[in-house]
Amino acid sequence: MQRYNRLSDYLKKNFGKKLLKLSIDGGFSCPNRKNGNKGCKFCSQKGSGEFTNKLSSITEQMNLQKNFLKQKDTGAYIAYFQNYTNTYMPASKLKQMYYEAIKFENVKVLSIATRADCFNDEIYNLLEELSKKIEVWIELGLQSSNEKTRDNMNIGYDLKTFKLCVKKLKKLNIKLIFHIIFGLPNETIIDFKNTIDYVNELKPWGLKIHNLYIQNDCELYKDYLEKKFKLLDFNSYIDALIMAIENLDKDIVIHRITGDGDRNKLIYPTWSKNKIKVIGQVGKILKEKNSFQGKNFKNKIK
Repeated sequence: MQRYNRLSDYLKKNFGKKLLKLSIDGGFSCPNRKNGNKGCKFCSQKGSGEFTNKLSSITEQMNLQKNFLKQKDTGAYIAYFQNYTNTYMPASKLKQMYYEAIKFENVKVLSIATRADCFNDEIYNLLEELSKKIEVWIELGLQSSNEKTRDNMNIGYDLKTFKLCVKKLKKLNIKLIFHIIFGLPNETIIDFKNTIDYVNELKPWGLKIHNLYIQNDCELYKDYLEKKFKLLDFNSYIDALIMAIENLDKDIVIHRITGDGDRNKLIYPTWSKNKIKVIGQVGKILKEKNSFQGKNFKNKIK
């Protein structure tokens, strides 16, 4: 029995195999790093693109990734624009990069990570055009549904903006992935549940769940050293994941339940380096409880 709706199952069903993700650095910046702003407090200096390697062209980067990951190569790929804000350029430049990526041999999906405040009509039109040629995923950083947390983390825009962007992308039949973080400063299990409820309300196609991790190149590192907030331990994070899975709409595809930090810069939690342990423990507990995704959908937390 599959206890939750996994991305790997979706890919096998729709493409006949797993797809290898080729991460791309498009040379983007972020509006949240302009005019002396340092960006979201949890974000690394590479804008969460620790596994990209910028070269002179998109094609060169994809070939490099393909060769680096050759032991996992399935012969079919996701072109993933990963770090910083990958719609933060004029639509004409975006079009050149996106089309170069989807012309790479056997690319089946174009995946774009970005912010909900970095769209305009030209970009929406471009995405609609692309979606008629290839499956398009847009990953939006929600992180939390708590506006106070979002302000404290300097995310830079409100939920009204987020919701409006989601509404427009849904009209284009673009597959949406929300990214959320458990363990942001001063949040509790109630906040995590509220975020899951908000995800259910907007019902994206997919969801990525990460624990908060502290690298020595993010703004939160200073607060961590000064012990201004408490970080989730392993068991608390597992409990949060079980709650999330049990309360999540069963139709939403879960892309990830743990994150990747830069091992050379990661300060805490070191247990996050062991993704297999996290995934295995979640599976073990769900099996012991005979539980599954959506079991407590729309229930109130006790």
